[in-house]
Amino acid sequence: MANNAIFARLSNLWTGFISLWVSDIEKEHPEIAYQNAIGSMIEKYTKLKAATGAIIARRQEITARLDTHERELASVSADLETALATNQDDLAVVLIQKKNALDTALAELRADAALATTDADNAKDSLIQVKSEIDKLKAEKDRMLAQMHSAQARLKIQGQLDGLSVDAEVQALSAVRDHIKSQVAQASMGSELRESDLDVRLNKLRQSSGSVTAKAQLDAMKQARAAAQAAPVKNL
Repeated sequence: MANNAIFARLSNLWTGFISLWVSDIEKEHPEIAYQNAIGSMIEKYTKLKAATGAIIARRQEITARLDTHERELASVSADLETALATNQDDLAVVLIQKKNALDTALAELRADAALATTDADNAKDSLIQVKSEIDKLKAEKDRMLAQMHSAQARLKIQGQLDGLSVDAEVQALSAVRDHIKSQVAQASMGSELRESDLDVRLNKLRQSSGSVTAKAQLDAMKQARAAAQAAPVKNL
């Protein structure tokens, strides 16, 4: 008993592993899952179609028997009327018995025919329903696979976009910017250093002194010229 329980548990475990494995494969390849489901439904449809055919054949067979019995009843009824009209009582008794048997058989056949018709209609409805489900499943398969392929393409594009990192370009431009700023700073620093250099300041001072001296000389020359021009006027 214990061994049987262990084997049963191992069997269930193995079945579970197989089920998970198949489930993973179906997730990776949904077209296989859809095709398997469609194939299973088609197989059921084929079996149901065969059963429906048998039910319809039975209905047709009962209907044929019913037609035969109804024709026979009509014939017996006509013969009975003739026997009664000709006072053939012994023949009339036989015909009445036959008519009663046909009436009973016809009642049973009519009930069987009604049931066979209902069974055939239900089977045809079921057949149509299964066919409709197969068509809907095929349409769903096409629609869902199209959505999956579209989603996969979008994910692929997103992955490609994510992989297009601009960090290197940004870092390169950052280095270029820093270099340009450094060059500008060095140029400004050179100018500032030149302005603060003692020799430069001394040269500026000499240039300024020269300008002052030149202006003083200019003023003296103007005064001397003015004095020279004014001297003859006084002698007269």
